[in-house]
Amino acid sequence: MPISTYTNVAGDVFRSIGDFATSLVTPSLKLGVTGLARSGKTVFITALVHNLLASARLPFFDAAAEGRVLRAYLEPQPDDVVPRFEYEKHLADLVARPPRWPESTRRISQLRLTLEYASTRFWKRQLGRERLHIDIFDYPGEWLLDLPLLRLDYREWSRTALEQSRASARRKAAKPWHASLGLVDPTDPADEALAETLSDLFKAYLREARADPHALSTLPPGRFLMPGDLAGSPALTFAPLDTGGDDSFPRGSLWSMMERRYEAYKTHVVRPFSRDHFARLDRQIVLIDALTALNGGQPAVADLERAMTEILECFRTGSNSLWSSLFAPRIDRIVLAATKADHLHQQSHDRLEAILAKLAGRAMARAQYAGAEVKALALAAIRATREGVATRNGEKLPCIVGYPLAGETIGRRTFDGNEEFAIFPGDLPADPEAALKGWHTEHGEMRFVRFRPPNPVPLPSGGFAPFPNIRLDRAIETLFGDRLA
Repeated sequence: MPISTYTNVAGDVFRSIGDFATSLVTPSLKLGVTGLARSGKTVFITALVHNLLASARLPFFDAAAEGRVLRAYLEPQPDDVVPRFEYEKHLADLVARPPRWPESTRRISQLRLTLEYASTRFWKRQLGRERLHIDIFDYPGEWLLDLPLLRLDYREWSRTALEQSRASARRKAAKPWHASLGLVDPTDPADEALAETLSDLFKAYLREARADPHALSTLPPGRFLMPGDLAGSPALTFAPLDTGGDDSFPRGSLWSMMERRYEAYKTHVVRPFSRDHFARLDRQIVLIDALTALNGGQPAVADLERAMTEILECFRTGSNSLWSSLFAPRIDRIVLAATKADHLHQQSHDRLEAILAKLAGRAMARAQYAGAEVKALALAAIRATREGVATRNGEKLPCIVGYPLAGETIGRRTFDGNEEFAIFPGDLPADPEAALKGWHTEHGEMRFVRFRPPNPVPLPSGGFAPFPNIRLDRAIETLFGDRLA
């Protein structure tokens, strides 16, 4: 085993012991908020914090419903090198006139929320109020799917990436890259200019694949789309190559250069991300835009299922003991949340949960077998619509009513963002299996458009009332309700 592996393991152990010792003074819980592209991570964190700070009514969050949450407030975060989640800026976007959605996650960030509460245990209540630090970690969705690269060598990754690019949905986007790839011999001498050309064409393919409105998972490497301070570095200047049936390549070849840079990417980008953040989490919520996958048909559904399985396999899941808490903390509760439930009428919310549970069945079973509790939820952290009824040809249809974003279209109608409109989105099938097999292709596409946030409601005492939501309280209860007993 390489000496670096022992060093990394030792570092993890000392870090875990330090975290455990700190939590003996004031218990803390590290909550990871992750999700695939366009899943709503920033909105979820902002809504969660706003609801708790404002003492919102959360009937399925037991501690709040029982009046045991006495105070909630933000504190300086404990990690000095991790950027702070810009809660105040994101909330200002949501309560602007007109309201607007905050910018998407583009980096790792953290926020510490502290809850003071009354315990349900008699002897604890005699000691006064308890405190729990909740350290919320926000991760860019573009980086999530890098984690499976840790299990793949360059040859395996190249083969997988080429297979994915040849799928019918991506073949057109990959055509310029494929054309150049066909002129390359991996055994040729390493050429920096050629490496940059292939890398740029591969990145262009990734960008176009991500821009597809029905694309669910971002193809790795994630930093190719969000390079940050690594832009232009050799660790981000590589691309898959076709082996052409060869089993070995000489030193100094194009293949060996690409392979070296791929391994550098794993060493200097992916492993620190996994070690410094994912390995320290106690609880996890994964936000998923399942509706877009359903609207994209069976290939998009299969792509999402694969991505979810790979993501959950990267988490260190299972029940915790004193030993594991000291040396190798595990994620013992996971919420898989199908977001944008407000794009559907309430009669389809339970169906969306059933579809998500079916879609993630294998991934959930693995985590549950390891001892983790996994829950599937249909969720809208901020509900942008309300429900109504429309009549068409004498038939009453359950609708959702809201302000479609400027530029959204249904048929020949294009919305300007200033008009409230009633939309019949369609109904999800009662049988989850039917949805996963391309149900929409038989009944026509469901009408999913993006809505702007609802108008904020000012409070007489100042500030704004928490936005309406769908099942946010259930998510909170699953994620840390047990830690407030």
